[in-house]
Formats: sequence, C-alpha cells, structure tokens
Amino acid sequence: MDNPFDDQDTTFRVLVNHEGQHCLWPAFADVPDGWESAYGPAGRQTCVEYVTAHWTDLRPRSLVARMEAS
Repeated sequence: MDNPFDDQDTTFRVLVNHEGQHCLWPAFADVPDGWESAYGPAGRQTCVEYVTAHWTDLRPRSLVARMEAS
C-alpha cells in the first residue's frame, strides 16, 4: 500500500490544531507545524475511536467564539 493513511496496520497519532480540529497522522512522520499530538501512538481504529469521542463539535473554535459573541 502506497498511502500510509489508508493502511489499517500503520501506527498513528491523533493531532489537534489551535482550532480544535483533529486528524490521524502516521506515527513515523514528524508532527507538522501548528499541530500537537493529543493521543497515541496507537492503532488506526483506536485513534479513530479517540477522535470520535473527543471531537464532538466539528466547528472550528474561532467560529464557535464568533457565534457566541453574536
């Protein structure tokens, strides 16, 4: 398999950015600027479950703040 994001056997991390958005990231790759590791390394399915449990509001934090200020 060429794409590690599609590989069920790859070990991942869950990354979070300043907007609270989550993503799966292969554990072997460096964490890109603007993101921090929130969970892992772990198997893909475990990371997906973490994202499902912790990223319940998909709106970016800045949008939530603007909506609450209105």
